[in-house]
Amino acid sequence: MYSTYVVRDNRIDNMVKNVGRIHGNPPKGPTLMDNPLGKYFSLPLPDDKLIATYVWIDGTGENLRSKNRTLNFLPKVPEDRFTTIMNARDEKLREEAYKELKYSEQHKYLPPYFSPRNLENIFKVQCRLRATRNIGVFDENLKDLPVMSFNGSATRQAKRTNADMYLFPRAIYRDPIHRGRSILVMCDTYDTQLQPTATNNRVRCAEAYLKCEEDEPWFGIEQELFLMSADDMRPLGWPYKGFPERSSRYYCGVGADRTFGRDLMEAHYKCCLYAGIPIVGLNVEMGPSQWEYQIGPSVGVSAGDDLWMARYILQILAEQYGIEVSMKPKPLPDWMGSGAHVNFSTKLMRDVNGIVEIEKAIEKLGYAHQAHLKLFDPHGGRENAKRLVGSHQVAHGDELTAGVGERLNSIRIHRNIAFEKKGYFEDRRPGANCDPYVVVDALLRTCVLNE
Repeated sequence: MYSTYVVRDNRIDNMVKNVGRIHGNPPKGPTLMDNPLGKYFSLPLPDDKLIATYVWIDGTGENLRSKNRTLNFLPKVPEDRFTTIMNARDEKLREEAYKELKYSEQHKYLPPYFSPRNLENIFKVQCRLRATRNIGVFDENLKDLPVMSFNGSATRQAKRTNADMYLFPRAIYRDPIHRGRSILVMCDTYDTQLQPTATNNRVRCAEAYLKCEEDEPWFGIEQELFLMSADDMRPLGWPYKGFPERSSRYYCGVGADRTFGRDLMEAHYKCCLYAGIPIVGLNVEMGPSQWEYQIGPSVGVSAGDDLWMARYILQILAEQYGIEVSMKPKPLPDWMGSGAHVNFSTKLMRDVNGIVEIEKAIEKLGYAHQAHLKLFDPHGGRENAKRLVGSHQVAHGDELTAGVGERLNSIRIHRNIAFEKKGYFEDRRPGANCDPYVVVDALLRTCVLNE
């Protein structure tokens, strides 16, 4: 029988070999910092070589795989969609300000301008590349990246008799693991007939986004997770054969008796920023060793690219410590579950009196509620149903509810949004293990395309 202990009691018992550094104690074995092979990771690559790590979703729909490839060129990298939108707005403001200037002042802003080149960054791989067009083939900016093959029978995506599958590059990020002349490439998967595989949900998501691109759909995703001991899948820092003290002190907590894994999660935060992933926040959640990081704003299908790559980076970092990252919606009975809350808005919702559009979208979500629940975890909604029970700050899954500020609603409108009467709404239904491509697709088709 499990008993209850204060978190501090026996929290290091039977922990994995390399977890000591995360707890602030001397490590029992080599870690990434003193790995005898670590010095070789800093070796410079030849000027004409670059390491590309291709990342993809396997046949489970929730796990990631990767393989490396040497390239002899730097891929072309345009601005991402969000930057393009914001730059266009800034340019419009500059034009309006210029028109208001007197003639004598205008000559200061006329060409030629002095614009020195940033020579130090010319040969650096920039943050990321977006593929938003030519869904069935390469985007123009991705045409030089090679298609890679892989054994689909080993990833639950094909039969042994016809195992060759293909990886199509879709988004590029800087690689915080290898650094230097290294990139991460988010891919989607195709079979031997060049048809999307069963878990390639990016294709459908991209199609939906292209239909409503002018509506400028923005997404921010709050990824919750638990850090677990890889030996026995016990939450990091929890007492052996016991539970920590039930308390509200863990949320955004500080201290060795209420926070576990901070080094890992803050390293992940910086790695995402380095990679070019728009991560905007990090905090300890309601249980010790439960964390949440926030990704966004991302535009359309890019939200899926960003979240999947953030998940990949965290998994790679966790390997160094022998830690398992659990994104199960309900990994522990009677404790807080883990979700992937999605903050969603369109251009009309963000405009004056956009609250009217938000209310219209919520009404549409009510009609599609049960269909959405089946999509919001890769197991047809069965795993997420264990979380949506009407407790632990989560609404019940039987019906869709909405309200201002209340976390027990399916859809939450933040108080500042209600006050300003414009902005976004938060969909709290998706499970932590959801495929963000599926969630983005569902919201676009329901709220914008009226499908």
